[in-house]
Amino acid sequence: MHFVVMGVSGSGKSTVALRVAERLGLPHAEADAFHPESNIAKMSSGVPLTDEDRMPWLRSLAQWIEEHERRGETTVVACSALKRSYRDVLRSGAPGRVEFIHLDGSTELIGRRLRERAGHFMPAGLLASQAATLEPLEQDEAGIVIDVEPSPEEIIDLAVRFIDGRIADLSDGPAGSALR
Repeated sequence: MHFVVMGVSGSGKSTVALRVAERLGLPHAEADAFHPESNIAKMSSGVPLTDEDRMPWLRSLAQWIEEHERRGETTVVACSALKRSYRDVLRSGAPGRVEFIHLDGSTELIGRRLRERAGHFMPAGLLASQAATLEPLEQDEAGIVIDVEPSPEEIIDLAVRFIDGRIADLSDGPAGSALR
């Protein structure tokens, strides 16, 4: 299984994905590390990426998922995955085995977090563009929506329980047995 922690910039996906992966001992990928320099430069200057800009980036993430699928490893990925079509590309790395954890919250709360964040290339001004682009998970997309209002630790706990439960469902064993 592969779990993509998704949401707009500032939703906490990088922190949640990393801490969940650490807690469960799973391989982790931060989608920002897969962006070509041209994408980072564009976003740093406040210019939203186009679908054309995103496709090579998404395909490289899907390839990373596919490599871990071949090894039989469960993974955690932090990626905005704002549109269904983007999530479809990510799912192509392991069809039927990619699920999403959508961190969702008010643009006011997330905007405040973005303004307080230092050292990231994504300016707070792009939040409106991301929020407009966001397509929530559809009924036929495997995953869960988690509100970002609670503390990071509570959000991480919810995500860990979700992953543990999904792994247990697939292994027909006690919760988390596939992770040990």
